[in-house]
Amino acid sequence: MAVCEILAVGTEILLGDILNTNTRFLSRALADMGISVLYHTAVGDNPGRLSDAVKTALGRSDIVITTGGLGPTPDDITRDICTKEFGYELVFRPELEAEIKAYFDRAGRTMASSNLRQAYAPAEATVFHNLNGTAPGLGMKKDGKTLVLLPGPPYEAEPMFRQSVVPFLEEYRTCTIVSHQVRTMETGESNMAQAAGELLDSENPTVAPYCKMGEAFLRVTARAETSEEADSLAMPVIEELKKRLGDYVYGIDVNGIEEAVVPLLKEKNLTVAVAESCTAGLVAKRITDIPGASAVFHHGVVTYANDVKEKALGVSHETLETYGAVSEETAREMARGIKKVSGADIGVSVTGFAGPDSDEEGKAPGLIYTALCADGFEVCEKIETGRNDREYNRFVASSRALNLIRKYIKETDR
Repeated sequence: MAVCEILAVGTEILLGDILNTNTRFLSRALADMGISVLYHTAVGDNPGRLSDAVKTALGRSDIVITTGGLGPTPDDITRDICTKEFGYELVFRPELEAEIKAYFDRAGRTMASSNLRQAYAPAEATVFHNLNGTAPGLGMKKDGKTLVLLPGPPYEAEPMFRQSVVPFLEEYRTCTIVSHQVRTMETGESNMAQAAGELLDSENPTVAPYCKMGEAFLRVTARAETSEEADSLAMPVIEELKKRLGDYVYGIDVNGIEEAVVPLLKEKNLTVAVAESCTAGLVAKRITDIPGASAVFHHGVVTYANDVKEKALGVSHETLETYGAVSEETAREMARGIKKVSGADIGVSVTGFAGPDSDEEGKAPGLIYTALCADGFEVCEKIETGRNDREYNRFVASSRALNLIRKYIKETDR
């Protein structure tokens, strides 16, 4: 089995100025091909250190994939260093010049002379055409070693890998690996793993528990010669997990609760409106992040100040004075108010204390109430995250509000 190393080039990565999503993407994509990634390396734009990193990678890995450093500026040195370490020489390639000029022509921009640096490549290299930028990717094979150079921007690197690098690496494919995620809400990682039980000991497919912000999921990964065969191994396990976890499961292979809720609303021809305090519009944003949300999302209001809760939603002054803005009573009145004002089928509210410090009444960060109001139905949930992380608390609050919608629809179905 081929051993692969991913080498991310860029001082900005080491400084933490950017998040290196390329390595995550490539690791997953290579795993799907049955190619083992054993090393992740990051190195700055320094010729000596980059040269050492490339030598080390080629010495211990069959495949080395670099990202970044293919641009037109003097600090873009990946192509030069890698070509030298691989024992090749850069030559001017007119066809690359034509591609780069064509890119600028399509964009209606004038090409700087420095962009001609990107038209140099080894004569022995396979060129990976860049449809989203000016930096071509390169692939080189020699003496049992394979070197792949990709541009740094993910919107250039990812499509280039899918379109060109996957076929280039096909000889290394040992199998097809398929992964699916069973996403859960309102149960912790340990409880979820306990429910999975002996399935966690399975070798093919494997089942592994993970936690995310305010939720947990199980990754089911199967290995076979084809994706169809791998899926045939994974699906019975997924069905068993859904049976064991019941209503905690909100979706399979979705990226978030909003991807499960919006289709449910569409299916039932329901509309929703939201009133938010501590989440400041995050619930509305997550709903409208999903294409086609306009069919189900009526409108949303952000009511931080108490007088706005009264004026915009009809929350009573007495309720706010007696119980406070962060209370079950206020949350329920906010949900009723937004449903009445909007005319939507469902009204959802969130009020809470995101932190990071305690409020003047001594309420701890992470105390949140989310409520739902529909015809003949009303519910409120109290959430206590126990954390003073503002971002975490707001995100969890928005997730639980969305999950209220899912649970309401499932309940009415029964």
